[in-house]
Amino acid sequence: MTANITEQAHAKINLTLEVLGKRSDGFHNLVTVMMTVDLHDSLTVCEAENLHMESDGGIPAEHNLVMLAAKELRAQAGLTAGAAFSLVKRIPESAGLGGGSSDAAAALRALNQLWKLGLSIEELAEIGASVGSDVPFLVHEGTALVQGRGEHVTPLPMPAIDRVLILSPDIGIENKTRALFSQMTPSRYTRGALSHKLAARIRAGHDAPSEFFFNAFNDIAPEVFAGWSQYRDVLAGMGAREITLSGAGPSMFTVPPVKELGTTWHLLLERTRGWRAFLARPFEPQRKGTGCR
Repeated sequence: MTANITEQAHAKINLTLEVLGKRSDGFHNLVTVMMTVDLHDSLTVCEAENLHMESDGGIPAEHNLVMLAAKELRAQAGLTAGAAFSLVKRIPESAGLGGGSSDAAAALRALNQLWKLGLSIEELAEIGASVGSDVPFLVHEGTALVQGRGEHVTPLPMPAIDRVLILSPDIGIENKTRALFSQMTPSRYTRGALSHKLAARIRAGHDAPSEFFFNAFNDIAPEVFAGWSQYRDVLAGMGAREITLSGAGPSMFTVPPVKELGTTWHLLLERTRGWRAFLARPFEPQRKGTGCR
């Protein structure tokens, strides 16, 4: 009987995102506090002679990070095995929510089981670093302080956040990350103190006040994403106090003060405005120790 393994690929938000400066390799050093939420894609994998995939998303298989992750893991393990992937998308693509990277992370976890590799989560995350900057964290999931280009992941406890309201504008832009970093002048660099301070609060008592949230691209987003300010202003007009860009956007999020208000805001955005919005809860994996799940 052919084994079928299904992994959930969870979306992430950046509670903080600071740019420390440009590296000698042309990339930037970052420090960020990241958290997965229960919004997720579903990835099913089974045995096959070759690597191939089907997806209801818009990214062709040859460019999908799932296939890139599978090829990288196979090369690292010295295998010739294949696998067939079926991906059901719910996380918006190119939205700053880590959808593609989370799919790749789910592929690594699933293949670790399918191919009986017995690799630890840390080993899978190290392989994931060559696939994408967010992949190491998304292999771990939960909440973490992430540094460098994303390869340094320090897990944190679950923060005291009940729900987050995510608004994901349908604003497409080519080379989004490059466009944002082209506006990132040294005057916008920080030293990482905001991220480390929030991480310390979460570590000490799960405390995560939204006034500590920060994204270095928040002030740049209106210049890069046409119409982005309209979405933010509507959310603010409903009463949202702290509205933070997630990753490289254009998605933004806020923490509703009470559950009922979050539900109301969500309905107004989704049904009245017809916008793409999600009311999500923090997600923490039920994983004991390390190794194959």
